[in-house]
Amino acid sequence: MQQGSGYLTPRQRRLAWLGFLLAAVQAPVSAKLVADDSWLFSLCVALMVATVIIADDAARRRPANAPAE
Repeated sequence: MQQGSGYLTPRQRRLAWLGFLLAAVQAPVSAKLVADDSWLFSLCVALMVATVIIADDAARRRPANAPAE
């Protein structure tokens, strides 16, 4: 059984992981250094990128001949 292909190319997937890690690290650092709540934006970006990575994982694990739902 073949696995399905994901939404992201391998290069895009690596960049998505890099973006997730950078945004996830930047959020608590900026929360400590900045008095306002602008760190929440970094947290939201990290969560959105994580959602794309999870969707890509699910598409890759689905068999190639399975119908998309």
